[in-house]
Amino acid sequence: MISNVKFVSVPVSDYDRALKFYTEKLEFKLITDQKFNDNSRWIELQIGDSQTKIVLFTPPGHENRIGTFMNMTFTCADVAKSYEELKNRGVGFKVPPTNAPWGTYAQFLDSEGNIFVLSSN
Repeated sequence: MISNVKFVSVPVSDYDRALKFYTEKLEFKLITDQKFNDNSRWIELQIGDSQTKIVLFTPPGHENRIGTFMNMTFTCADVAKSYEELKNRGVGFKVPPTNAPWGTYAQFLDSEGNIFVLSSN
């Protein structure tokens, strides 16, 4: 049966800019960077030791997803600490660390304007 999520796709418009953001600001590790077709690439990134990978890829016809809310949440041990570290690296935040009944979270934007939630474990 199903054991885990292999990867989640993040739509991007500028592959070079997005690759730089994810590897330099978020410190994800580059696994694969291959040309997909004349207009796009398949860039696979690893998050620390996680089994789940992030793929920078926009399927044809899905360009309208770029710069929208991503229905996935990244986790960290300390949202406030991660917020400060990422902010110091130039990552923009839409919502600073906020306490909610279900935990602490923040919302940040990637280089393409995609919005992500950062939450405590």
